[in-house]
Amino acid sequence: MFRPAALIGIYDHGGTIADVVGPLLAQGLPVLVVDDGSGEATRTQLAELVRREPSVRVVHLPVNGGKGAALIRGFAILGKEGFTHAVVLDADGQHATADVPRFLEAARLNPGALVLGDPIFDESAPKARLYGRRISRFWVHIETLSFAIADPLCGFRCYPLEATNAVVGSYRPRTRMDFDPEIAVRLAWWGAPMVNVPTRVRYPADGISHFNMLRDNARISWMHTRLFFGMLARLPGWALSRFERRRLRPEKPPA
Repeated sequence: MFRPAALIGIYDHGGTIADVVGPLLAQGLPVLVVDDGSGEATRTQLAELVRREPSVRVVHLPVNGGKGAALIRGFAILGKEGFTHAVVLDADGQHATADVPRFLEAARLNPGALVLGDPIFDESAPKARLYGRRISRFWVHIETLSFAIADPLCGFRCYPLEATNAVVGSYRPRTRMDFDPEIAVRLAWWGAPMVNVPTRVRYPADGISHFNMLRDNARISWMHTRLFFGMLARLPGWALSRFERRRLRPEKPPA
């Protein structure tokens, strides 16, 4: 069974949410929006969106807990309702909704995989953010001992809900800007395949960013430190597993 839904976490991006949701509804996707403690203006805009589009569901969190908190709540809701996958986009309009069918097709063909956006940036992308992505990509490749994750920071993804909810329940998730790379690494450790889908990403000139260069880079650095030592702790098990697979591999018959 393949039953996807769209999941959007939002924090004070009320001005762009209708433009994100509209194309998803046109594609026939159920849409769940989790409001991560937004202010009154965004709450009013969400109420207007629901009035115009009654099929859109909005869940309000009482306080701002970070993107990860909103997504974790959405994963749990959709999983309980029998959805198999959640395609996740940011609420600020930087992700190409026209590419959603490609993510869904990749997930349908690889139902246990995490489908990751491999971003194609235009000139609007801040150079500092691009450099930071290269650093994070380097560490994720070390933490997973593979090049399977092309970009650990892109928030445009399609999550397999059964595996994702199991992984989220297996550790104490960080819920800010460190959520995206950590859940990708932990799903890889869990054994989920990774599928990368190229997609256009833009940074709107008048967009609102909640990324704090100092604070969030510190969180991401600490997250990579923890994952690195987590990788080291798993090395003996990985080595033993590889040895066992080789030992049990049937021998080729003599020519």
